[in-house]
Amino acid sequence: MTISSELKDIFTKNLRTSGIYIAFVLIVLLFTVLTNGLLLSPTNITNIVLQYSYVLVLALGMIIVIVGGHIDLSVGSLVALTGAVSAVLVIKGGMPWWVGMLAGILTGALCGVWQGFWVAIVGIPSFIVTLAGMLLFRGLTYEVLNNVSLSPFPAGYQKIAGGFLNGLLGGYGFDTFTLVIGVIAVAGLVVSAWRTRQGRVKYGQQVESMAMFLGKNLLSAAIILWFFWQIATSRGMPIVLIILGVLIIAYHVLTTKTVFGRHVYAIGGNLSAAKLSGVNIKKINFWIFINMGMLAGVAGVVFSSRSNGAQPGAGNMFELDAIAACFIGGASTTGGVGRVTGAIVGGLVMAVLSNGMQLMGVGASTQQIVKGIVLLLAVAFDIYNKRRVGQGS
Repeated sequence: MTISSELKDIFTKNLRTSGIYIAFVLIVLLFTVLTNGLLLSPTNITNIVLQYSYVLVLALGMIIVIVGGHIDLSVGSLVALTGAVSAVLVIKGGMPWWVGMLAGILTGALCGVWQGFWVAIVGIPSFIVTLAGMLLFRGLTYEVLNNVSLSPFPAGYQKIAGGFLNGLLGGYGFDTFTLVIGVIAVAGLVVSAWRTRQGRVKYGQQVESMAMFLGKNLLSAAIILWFFWQIATSRGMPIVLIILGVLIIAYHVLTTKTVFGRHVYAIGGNLSAAKLSGVNIKKINFWIFINMGMLAGVAGVVFSSRSNGAQPGAGNMFELDAIAACFIGGASTTGGVGRVTGAIVGGLVMAVLSNGMQLMGVGASTQQIVKGIVLLLAVAFDIYNKRRVGQGS
């Protein structure tokens, strides 16, 4: 296959997979022009990482929920509750910052156990269970905080989402440690891509040409190194970016290399076939919601650290941001389809849209309208692709 035909496939046959990446690049270029380059300035790129990391954390859990054929409307309220638990222990109780962090994550996991029980064991649809959870966890947040906000957190807790690792390896005008992390990220990406390619060759599967393989990886490497150079010349490596990077790698492996991941896709793709294949449906669904609760706890800790406090109304509409990130990133409304990388890119699309419009001074109401239209178009695009593939077969 020639390079020209492979490029043509990217914009035709493989558009469902590649479309989100093309759209992301176009959105970034558009707002870069509209903001006179401010969007891609080192300081603003760092701010995007700090401000929207919680959405990406939630998207990691939500993509597994959606692929499994479920939905979770409670994560915004759960973010508020976990942040409230951390605040009460650390600010009011005087506990060490790490105790509050662990308590927030544990609270999220326990709430996931609660919802997993009703979905997996009792058999109530996830929409109803998590809608009830949205109300329940919000009410508990008000009770835990006694209807008042708590702040500020001690410095150690604030560093979770606001701290930087800067100067560990020196550097003149840039942070060497951040660049080293960028080089490691590129090396990991190239090794993973090469192993995947070799595995497909071993089993006689079709692979892209070597020229296309090298071109894609060189482009990806250039973008990653440019990104790390930008934050290296700003304030260095954000601690929350390290947390996010570890989670992305872990969940990419979980969804692509483990039995649990394969079973989630099997359940979402064809529930009857999964049952006949011996998949333990109840167990998998139970752990899907425990995992979502735990990640909501992580997001709650990150958000409360970023905002330096806990508020009864925190996390409002966060669930919609996470759901939108997954659908924009290529997840199917019927389950069985979706990737961690797609959810992350979808979350970045939401982040760039919000940040770009803020830099332009666009009002909050207009921002909501634009994001709503983008979500609608993403789902419409998914439906169009399904029909096109069906007609082609």
